[in-house]
Amino acid sequence: MIRFDAVTKQFPGGTVAVDTLDLEIEDGSFTVFVGPSGGGKTTAMRMINRMVTPTSGTVSVDGRDVAATDAVTLRLGIGYVIQSGGLLPHRTVVDNVATVPVLQGQSRRQARSHALGVLERVGLDPALATRYPAQLSGGQQQRVGVARALAADPPILLMDEPFSAVDPVVREELQAEMRRLQAELRKTIVFVTHDIDEAVKLGDRVAVFGGGGRLQQYDTPETVLSAPATDFVADFVGRDRGYRGLSFRHADGVVLHEIRTVVADEIPALRLEQGEWVLVVDTERRPRGWLDVTGVEGVRAGASVADSTAAGGSLFTPGADLRQALDAAISSPSGVGVAVDEDGAVRGGIRGSEVLTALAEQRRAEDRARGASYFEKQ
Repeated sequence: MIRFDAVTKQFPGGTVAVDTLDLEIEDGSFTVFVGPSGGGKTTAMRMINRMVTPTSGTVSVDGRDVAATDAVTLRLGIGYVIQSGGLLPHRTVVDNVATVPVLQGQSRRQARSHALGVLERVGLDPALATRYPAQLSGGQQQRVGVARALAADPPILLMDEPFSAVDPVVREELQAEMRRLQAELRKTIVFVTHDIDEAVKLGDRVAVFGGGGRLQQYDTPETVLSAPATDFVADFVGRDRGYRGLSFRHADGVVLHEIRTVVADEIPALRLEQGEWVLVVDTERRPRGWLDVTGVEGVRAGASVADSTAAGGSLFTPGADLRQALDAAISSPSGVGVAVDEDGAVRGGIRGSEVLTALAEQRRAEDRARGASYFEKQ
Protein backbone atom coordinates (compact mmCIF):
# COMPACT_ATOMS: atom_id res chain seq x y z
CA MET A 1 0.00 0.00 0.00
CA ILE A 2 1.09 3.56 -0.77
CA ARG A 3 -0.05 6.10 1.80
CA PHE A 4 0.05 9.90 2.00
CA ASP A 5 -0.49 11.29 5.52
CA ALA A 6 -1.04 15.06 5.71
CA VAL A 7 1.54 15.61 2.98
CA THR A 8 2.33 19.18 1.92
CA LYS A 9 4.92 20.42 -0.53
CA GLN A 10 5.79 24.12 -0.53
CA PHE A 11 8.50 25.33 -2.88
CA PRO A 12 10.85 28.25 -2.18
CA GLY A 13 8.95 31.44 -2.83
CA GLY A 14 5.84 30.16 -1.12
CA THR A 15 4.11 28.20 -3.93
CA VAL A 16 2.14 25.29 -2.47
CA ALA A 17 2.18 22.40 -4.96
CA VAL A 18 0.48 19.82 -2.72
CA ASP A 19 -1.67 20.85 0.23
CA THR A 20 -2.36 18.46 3.14
CA LEU A 21 -2.81 15.33 1.03
CA ASP A 22 -4.33 12.26 2.69
CA LEU A 23 -4.58 9.29 0.35
CA GLU A 24 -4.33 5.48 0.38
CA ILE A 25 -3.51 3.47 -2.76
CA GLU A 26 -4.26 -0.23 -2.51
CA ASP A 27 -1.85 -2.92 -3.71
CA GLY A 28 -2.54 -4.08 -7.25
CA SER A 29 -4.74 -1.09 -8.10
CA PHE A 30 -4.55 1.31 -11.03
CA THR A 31 -4.85 4.82 -9.60
CA VAL A 32 -4.95 7.88 -11.84
CA PHE A 33 -3.99 11.37 -10.66
CA VAL A 34 -5.83 13.84 -12.87
CA GLY A 35 -6.23 17.60 -12.88
CA PRO A 36 -5.18 20.82 -14.59
CA SER A 37 -1.58 21.93 -14.96
CA GLY A 38 -0.20 23.16 -11.66
CA GLY A 39 -2.62 21.05 -9.61
CA GLY A 40 0.13 19.07 -7.88
CA LYS A 41 -0.54 15.65 -9.40
CA THR A 42 2.98 15.08 -10.75
CA THR A 43 4.57 16.48 -7.58
CA ALA A 44 2.49 14.09 -5.48
CA MET A 45 3.45 11.10 -7.63
CA ARG A 46 7.16 11.97 -7.54
CA MET A 47 7.11 11.95 -3.75
CA ILE A 48 6.54 8.18 -3.89
CA ASN A 49 10.04 7.53 -5.25
CA ARG A 50 11.64 10.46 -3.42
CA MET A 51 12.25 12.55 -6.51
CA VAL A 52 10.44 15.26 -4.53
CA THR A 53 10.70 15.59 -0.75
CA PRO A 54 7.60 16.67 1.20
CA THR A 55 7.78 19.84 3.25
CA SER A 56 5.67 18.11 5.88
CA GLY A 57 3.76 14.89 6.32
CA THR A 58 4.71 11.29 5.50
CA VAL A 59 4.70 9.18 2.34
CA SER A 60 4.98 5.47 3.06
CA VAL A 61 5.21 2.33 0.95
CA ASP A 62 4.19 -0.94 2.60
CA GLY A 63 4.23 0.81 5.97
CA ARG A 64 7.77 2.19 5.61
CA ASP A 65 8.43 5.92 5.43
CA VAL A 66 10.15 6.53 2.08
CA ALA A 67 12.22 9.30 3.71
CA ALA A 68 13.88 6.65 5.86
CA THR A 69 14.60 4.38 2.87
CA ASP A 70 17.76 4.59 0.78
CA ALA A 71 16.76 6.51 -2.36
CA VAL A 72 18.64 4.26 -4.79
CA THR A 73 17.23 1.08 -3.27
CA LEU A 74 13.74 2.58 -3.30
CA ARG A 75 13.92 3.63 -6.97
CA LEU A 76 15.32 0.31 -8.16
CA GLY A 77 12.11 -1.27 -6.85
CA ILE A 78 9.78 1.22 -8.56
CA GLY A 79 9.27 1.40 -12.32
CA TYR A 80 9.08 4.91 -13.79
CA VAL A 81 7.72 5.93 -17.20
CA ILE A 82 7.72 9.51 -18.49
CA GLN A 83 6.72 11.37 -21.65
CA SER A 84 8.57 10.27 -24.81
CA GLY A 85 9.96 7.25 -22.97
CA GLY A 86 12.99 9.02 -21.49
CA LEU A 87 15.23 6.50 -23.25
CA LEU A 88 19.01 6.66 -23.38
CA PRO A 89 19.73 7.66 -27.01
CA HIS A 90 23.18 6.03 -27.19
CA ARG A 91 21.91 2.60 -26.11
CA THR A 92 20.03 0.06 -28.18
CA VAL A 93 16.45 -0.86 -27.33
CA VAL A 94 17.45 -4.09 -25.61
CA ASP A 95 20.11 -2.34 -23.53
CA ASN A 96 17.66 0.38 -22.53
CA VAL A 97 15.26 -2.28 -21.25
CA ALA A 98 18.07 -4.17 -19.50
CA THR A 99 19.28 -1.08 -17.61
CA VAL A 100 17.72 -1.72 -14.19
CA PRO A 101 18.34 -5.52 -14.09
CA VAL A 102 22.02 -4.83 -14.77
CA LEU A 103 22.09 -2.24 -11.96
CA GLN A 104 20.54 -4.86 -9.70
CA GLY A 105 23.40 -7.26 -10.37
CA GLN A 106 22.29 -9.39 -13.31
CA SER A 107 24.88 -10.20 -15.96
CA ARG A 108 24.44 -8.26 -19.18
CA ARG A 109 23.75 -11.49 -21.09
CA GLN A 110 21.05 -12.54 -18.62
CA ALA A 111 19.50 -9.06 -18.52
CA ARG A 112 19.36 -8.84 -22.32
CA SER A 113 17.76 -12.26 -22.60
CA HIS A 114 15.08 -11.24 -20.11
CA ALA A 115 14.63 -7.87 -21.86
CA LEU A 116 13.71 -9.60 -25.11
CA GLY A 117 10.86 -11.38 -23.34
CA VAL A 118 9.62 -8.11 -21.84
CA LEU A 119 9.66 -6.43 -25.26
CA GLU A 120 7.32 -9.13 -26.57
CA ARG A 121 5.09 -8.71 -23.52
CA VAL A 122 4.48 -5.04 -24.34
CA GLY A 123 3.73 -5.84 -27.98
CA LEU A 124 7.07 -5.00 -29.62
CA ASP A 125 8.77 -7.11 -32.28
CA PRO A 126 12.08 -8.48 -30.89
CA ALA A 127 13.60 -7.50 -34.25
CA LEU A 128 13.58 -3.91 -32.93
CA ALA A 129 15.92 -4.86 -30.08
CA THR A 130 19.11 -3.78 -31.87
CA ARG A 131 17.75 -0.41 -33.01
CA TYR A 132 18.34 2.90 -31.27
CA PRO A 133 15.52 5.08 -29.89
CA ALA A 134 15.82 7.60 -32.73
CA GLN A 135 14.99 4.80 -35.19
CA LEU A 136 11.61 4.12 -33.54
CA SER A 137 8.22 5.79 -33.83
CA GLY A 138 6.82 7.69 -30.85
CA GLY A 139 4.50 4.83 -29.95
CA GLN A 140 7.33 2.31 -30.13
CA GLN A 141 9.48 4.50 -27.89
CA GLN A 142 6.70 4.62 -25.30
CA ARG A 143 6.38 0.83 -25.38
CA VAL A 144 10.12 0.55 -24.81
CA GLY A 145 9.76 2.94 -21.87
CA VAL A 146 7.06 0.71 -20.37
CA ALA A 147 9.18 -2.39 -21.02
CA ARG A 148 12.16 -0.80 -19.25
CA ALA A 149 10.00 0.04 -16.25
CA LEU A 150 8.71 -3.55 -16.09
CA ALA A 151 12.04 -5.29 -16.73
CA ALA A 152 12.95 -5.70 -13.06
CA ASP A 153 9.38 -6.80 -12.21
CA PRO A 154 8.78 -3.94 -9.72
CA PRO A 155 5.63 -4.08 -7.58
CA ILE A 156 4.99 -0.34 -8.20
CA LEU A 157 4.85 1.48 -11.53
CA LEU A 158 4.77 5.30 -11.75
CA MET A 159 3.69 6.80 -15.07
CA ASP A 160 3.93 10.56 -15.66
CA GLU A 161 1.72 11.53 -18.63
CA PRO A 162 3.35 8.78 -20.69
CA PHE A 163 0.99 8.95 -23.69
CA SER A 164 0.49 12.70 -24.05
CA ALA A 165 3.13 13.13 -26.76
CA VAL A 166 1.72 10.59 -29.23
CA ASP A 167 -1.11 10.90 -31.75
CA PRO A 168 -4.68 9.86 -30.79
CA VAL A 169 -4.60 6.53 -32.65
CA VAL A 170 -1.34 5.42 -31.02
CA ARG A 171 -2.57 6.71 -27.67
CA GLU A 172 -5.65 4.51 -27.93
CA GLU A 173 -3.45 1.50 -28.71
CA LEU A 174 -1.15 2.22 -25.75
CA GLN A 175 -4.10 2.62 -23.39
CA ALA A 176 -5.47 -0.75 -24.51
CA GLU A 177 -2.01 -2.25 -23.98
CA MET A 178 -1.87 -0.86 -20.45
CA ARG A 179 -5.27 -2.35 -19.62
CA ARG A 180 -4.11 -5.72 -20.93
CA LEU A 181 -0.83 -5.59 -19.03
CA GLN A 182 -2.52 -4.59 -15.78
CA ALA A 183 -5.02 -7.43 -16.07
CA GLU A 184 -2.09 -9.79 -16.51
CA LEU A 185 0.44 -8.38 -14.03
CA ARG A 186 -1.64 -6.61 -11.33
CA LYS A 187 0.98 -3.99 -10.51
CA THR A 188 0.30 -1.05 -8.23
CA ILE A 189 0.15 1.71 -10.82
CA VAL A 190 0.03 5.46 -10.23
CA PHE A 191 -0.66 7.22 -13.53
CA VAL A 192 -0.66 11.01 -14.06
CA THR A 193 -2.72 12.65 -16.79
CA HIS A 194 -4.63 15.87 -17.48
CA ASP A 195 -7.14 14.00 -19.67
CA ILE A 196 -10.32 12.98 -17.83
CA ASP A 197 -11.25 10.50 -20.60
CA GLU A 198 -7.91 8.73 -20.14
CA ALA A 199 -8.40 8.77 -16.38
CA VAL A 200 -11.83 7.13 -16.41
CA LYS A 201 -10.77 4.63 -19.08
CA LEU A 202 -7.70 3.36 -17.21
CA GLY A 203 -8.25 3.91 -13.50
CA ASP A 204 -9.74 1.69 -10.82
CA ARG A 205 -9.71 4.87 -8.74
CA VAL A 206 -9.34 8.49 -9.80
CA ALA A 207 -7.82 11.26 -7.68
CA VAL A 208 -8.87 14.70 -8.95
CA PHE A 209 -6.46 17.49 -7.97
CA GLY A 210 -7.48 21.14 -8.09
CA GLY A 211 -5.85 24.52 -7.77
CA GLY A 212 -3.37 24.95 -4.95
CA GLY A 213 -2.59 21.23 -4.89
CA ARG A 214 -5.74 20.21 -2.99
CA LEU A 215 -7.30 16.81 -3.54
CA GLN A 216 -10.90 17.42 -4.61
CA GLN A 217 -12.18 13.85 -4.90
CA TYR A 218 -10.84 10.30 -4.72
CA ASP A 219 -13.23 7.63 -5.88
CA THR A 220 -14.12 5.19 -8.62
CA PRO A 221 -14.42 6.65 -12.13
CA GLU A 222 -18.16 5.93 -12.13
CA THR A 223 -18.67 7.96 -8.94
CA VAL A 224 -16.49 10.86 -10.10
CA LEU A 225 -18.63 11.11 -13.23
CA SER A 226 -22.03 10.57 -11.65
CA ALA A 227 -21.54 12.36 -8.33
CA PRO A 228 -18.79 15.02 -8.45
CA ALA A 229 -17.80 15.96 -4.90
CA THR A 230 -17.20 19.65 -5.63
CA ASP A 231 -18.08 22.28 -8.22
CA PHE A 232 -14.46 22.12 -9.37
CA VAL A 233 -14.74 18.40 -10.14
CA ALA A 234 -18.05 18.92 -11.96
CA ASP A 235 -16.48 21.64 -14.11
CA PHE A 236 -13.32 19.64 -14.75
CA VAL A 237 -15.19 16.48 -15.72
CA GLY A 238 -17.28 18.56 -18.11
CA ARG A 239 -20.89 18.99 -19.12
CA ASP A 240 -20.83 15.71 -21.05
CA ARG A 241 -20.02 13.60 -17.99
CA GLY A 242 -23.28 11.72 -18.43
CA TYR A 243 -22.13 10.67 -21.90
CA ARG A 244 -18.76 9.58 -20.51
CA GLY A 245 -20.58 7.58 -17.84
CA LEU A 246 -22.04 5.35 -20.54
CA SER A 247 -18.60 3.73 -20.84
CA PHE A 248 -19.36 1.89 -17.58
CA ARG A 249 -22.56 0.35 -18.91
CA HIS A 250 -22.73 -2.84 -20.95
CA ALA A 251 -24.34 -2.88 -24.37
CA ASP A 252 -25.81 -6.38 -24.17
CA GLY A 253 -29.37 -5.14 -24.64
CA VAL A 254 -28.72 -3.18 -27.82
CA VAL A 255 -30.49 -4.71 -30.83
CA LEU A 256 -28.55 -5.21 -34.07
CA HIS A 257 -30.55 -4.54 -37.23
CA GLU A 258 -29.83 -5.73 -40.75
CA ILE A 259 -27.96 -3.18 -42.86
CA ARG A 260 -28.21 -2.97 -46.63
CA THR A 261 -24.69 -3.33 -48.05
CA VAL A 262 -23.09 -3.11 -51.46
CA VAL A 263 -19.64 -3.84 -52.87
CA ALA A 264 -18.03 -1.32 -55.19
CA ASP A 265 -18.68 -3.22 -58.44
CA GLU A 266 -22.44 -3.26 -57.78
CA ILE A 267 -22.84 0.49 -57.19
CA PRO A 268 -23.62 1.59 -60.79
CA ALA A 269 -26.68 -0.70 -60.88
CA LEU A 270 -27.90 0.39 -57.43
CA ARG A 271 -31.29 2.05 -57.00
CA LEU A 272 -31.87 4.21 -53.93
CA GLU A 273 -34.72 6.42 -52.77
CA GLN A 274 -34.09 9.98 -51.63
CA GLY A 275 -32.85 9.87 -48.02
CA GLU A 276 -31.92 6.18 -48.23
CA TRP A 277 -28.41 5.04 -47.36
CA VAL A 278 -26.44 1.90 -48.18
CA LEU A 279 -23.16 0.77 -46.62
CA VAL A 280 -20.24 0.13 -48.97
CA VAL A 281 -18.20 -2.93 -47.96
CA ASP A 282 -15.26 -4.81 -49.41
CA THR A 283 -15.32 -8.45 -50.40
CA GLU A 284 -14.72 -9.44 -46.75
CA ARG A 285 -17.74 -7.35 -45.66
CA ARG A 286 -15.57 -4.76 -43.96
CA PRO A 287 -17.18 -1.28 -44.01
CA ARG A 288 -15.75 1.39 -46.29
CA GLY A 289 -18.31 4.21 -45.99
CA TRP A 290 -21.93 5.22 -46.59
CA LEU A 291 -23.50 5.97 -49.95
CA ASP A 292 -26.70 7.89 -50.72
CA VAL A 293 -28.45 8.85 -53.97
CA THR A 294 -25.97 11.59 -54.86
CA GLY A 295 -23.07 9.22 -54.24
CA VAL A 296 -24.53 6.61 -56.60
CA GLU A 297 -25.01 9.27 -59.27
CA GLY A 298 -21.42 10.36 -58.76
CA VAL A 299 -20.11 6.84 -59.36
CA ARG A 300 -22.25 6.52 -62.49
CA ALA A 301 -20.82 9.82 -63.72
CA GLY A 302 -17.28 8.48 -63.35
CA ALA A 303 -16.31 9.62 -59.85
CA SER A 304 -14.40 7.19 -57.67
CA VAL A 305 -16.16 5.23 -54.94
CA ALA A 306 -13.93 6.88 -52.32
CA ASP A 307 -14.94 10.36 -53.49
CA SER A 308 -18.64 9.42 -53.52
CA THR A 309 -18.94 7.88 -50.06
CA ALA A 310 -19.36 9.60 -46.70
CA ALA A 311 -17.13 8.62 -43.79
CA GLY A 312 -18.81 5.92 -41.77
CA GLY A 313 -18.26 7.22 -38.24
CA SER A 314 -16.93 5.10 -35.40
CA LEU A 315 -17.49 1.35 -35.24
CA PHE A 316 -19.09 -0.73 -32.50
CA THR A 317 -16.81 -3.66 -31.72
CA PRO A 318 -17.42 -6.89 -29.75
CA GLY A 319 -17.63 -6.32 -26.00
CA ALA A 320 -17.98 -2.56 -26.36
CA ASP A 321 -20.06 -0.40 -24.01
CA LEU A 322 -23.08 1.88 -24.37
CA ARG A 323 -20.91 4.94 -24.98
CA GLN A 324 -19.32 3.30 -28.01
CA ALA A 325 -22.72 2.11 -29.21
CA LEU A 326 -24.20 5.61 -29.00
CA ASP A 327 -21.12 7.19 -30.55
CA ALA A 328 -21.30 4.77 -33.49
CA ALA A 329 -24.93 5.79 -34.09
CA ILE A 330 -24.58 9.56 -33.76
CA SER A 331 -21.29 9.77 -35.71
CA SER A 332 -22.76 7.91 -38.71
CA PRO A 333 -24.12 10.08 -41.56
CA SER A 334 -26.98 7.60 -41.96
CA GLY A 335 -27.92 7.72 -38.27
CA VAL A 336 -27.22 3.99 -38.01
CA GLY A 337 -24.09 2.82 -36.23
CA VAL A 338 -22.14 -0.08 -37.69
CA ALA A 339 -21.37 -3.09 -35.49
CA VAL A 340 -18.51 -5.33 -36.63
CA ASP A 341 -17.15 -8.69 -35.52
CA GLU A 342 -13.60 -9.49 -34.41
CA ASP A 343 -12.47 -9.65 -38.05
CA GLY A 344 -13.98 -6.24 -38.82
CA ALA A 345 -16.87 -7.62 -40.89
CA VAL A 346 -20.32 -6.03 -40.61
CA ARG A 347 -22.62 -7.66 -38.06
CA GLY A 348 -25.50 -5.20 -38.13
CA GLY A 349 -26.68 -1.70 -37.36
CA ILE A 350 -27.36 0.22 -34.15
CA ARG A 351 -29.95 2.95 -33.65
CA GLY A 352 -29.29 5.73 -31.16
CA SER A 353 -32.84 5.67 -29.82
CA GLU A 354 -32.47 2.00 -28.93
CA VAL A 355 -29.20 2.69 -27.11
CA LEU A 356 -31.12 5.13 -24.91
CA THR A 357 -33.83 2.49 -24.43
CA ALA A 358 -31.18 0.02 -23.25
CA LEU A 359 -29.88 2.67 -20.83
CA ALA A 360 -33.40 3.21 -19.44
CA GLU A 361 -33.85 -0.54 -18.97
CA GLN A 362 -30.57 -0.79 -17.04
CA ARG A 363 -31.59 2.09 -14.80
CA ARG A 364 -34.98 0.51 -14.11
CA ALA A 365 -33.25 -2.74 -13.18
CA GLU A 366 -30.94 -0.83 -10.82
CA ASP A 367 -33.94 0.89 -9.22
CA ARG A 368 -35.64 -2.46 -8.68
CA ALA A 369 -32.46 -3.90 -7.14
CA ARG A 370 -32.13 -0.92 -4.78
CA GLY A 371 -35.78 -1.24 -3.77
CA ALA A 372 -35.42 -4.97 -3.07
CA SER A 373 -32.27 -4.33 -1.03
CA TYR A 374 -34.02 -1.61 0.99
CA PHE A 375 -37.00 -3.80 1.92
CA GLU A 376 -34.74 -6.73 2.82
CA LYS A 377 -33.10 -4.52 5.44
CA GLN A 378 -36.40 -3.43 6.99
